[in-house]
Amino acid sequence: MNKIQNNFSIEEKKEIIKKTWLLKPTKEIPFIIDIEPRHTATKKYFQSDKAELDWNLNYHNEQRKGINDYSIPNIKLNKGIGLIASAFGCNYHVNEKADPWIKPIIFEKNVNDVYDLAIPDVKKNNIFKEVYNRIEFFQLNSDLPIRLAKIPSPLVTASLIWDYTSFVTAMILYPKEVHSLLEKITIVTIDFINEQLSRIKNLFAMSHEMLYIPKNFGIRISDDVAALLSPTLYKEFGVKYNTIISKAFRGIIVHSCGDMQNVVETMMEIEGLRGLDFTLPNNSNWEIIKKTVVGKVALNLRYWHADLNVGSEVDFLVYTNKIVEFFGQKGIFLQTSALNSEQARNYADNFHKILT
Repeated sequence: MNKIQNNFSIEEKKEIIKKTWLLKPTKEIPFIIDIEPRHTATKKYFQSDKAELDWNLNYHNEQRKGINDYSIPNIKLNKGIGLIASAFGCNYHVNEKADPWIKPIIFEKNVNDVYDLAIPDVKKNNIFKEVYNRIEFFQLNSDLPIRLAKIPSPLVTASLIWDYTSFVTAMILYPKEVHSLLEKITIVTIDFINEQLSRIKNLFAMSHEMLYIPKNFGIRISDDVAALLSPTLYKEFGVKYNTIISKAFRGIIVHSCGDMQNVVETMMEIEGLRGLDFTLPNNSNWEIIKKTVVGKVALNLRYWHADLNVGSEVDFLVYTNKIVEFFGQKGIFLQTSALNSEQARNYADNFHKILT
């Protein structure tokens, strides 16, 4: 149906990626080069299944032509990070700049309302049904594998439902109410993932991102709130619920965009942790990441142009060499970006020379 051109064997890529997740030696470090600007759930793509499918086909057929990295052609659902919060009753506002903006419904003045929040039915809720309709549309009109919708951690979803400015302090002032909310969110998160898995006939990965994650290797979640917390708070409100999700899917990979030096050691306490996924330029203390993570679980290191400020004078090949020299090669993935297709092709060709 939708033929994709790629010079690499998909099976060879998958095998190298699997070995990296398992901390086994590989002939080179797997890497992915995205093309900026970042594709998000802006109004056009959030509302139109056809526009989203067309974008994906163009991205892989045209923009990514000749980029010899470890990406595998697939389709992104691209419905934003606020689906679960919206299913709980939060209004959302689509816009032309980013994922839909989510409006909280819990504030310090109505904290007891968390007890009245109904757990949405993942089969019948209209927000979730829009996702399932998109899955069906993609499957009818393409034979490419499909990613999962973006899965936030329970903490992130809670921070969307509960006014963000008071959510962190609420863990101290209203711990029972926060736990009540997190318990409900965790149930829905697991059920929503399982419902997607029951409907997607050709699954790409247990993730919404480009990096391949086999179904039996666990689920990837986005946990950006973690960087704001103390180790004690993260252990009580993060590790606990991430572990429940991990047990449901035989493992977990945790992404966080912030500076993780305060909680990376606590993150390692999540049962079934398969990997950590960090935005490297936001982390000032590489040493604690290396000491805590490398050789114990896989580590995906992201450094897009947007992370390093577009137009900066950073030499990406020099920066990549610096990363490899510091973190080594065992269980390491690299995820970077280029400003256009030609630059991405050049990056990929040079990466093969330095990552073997």
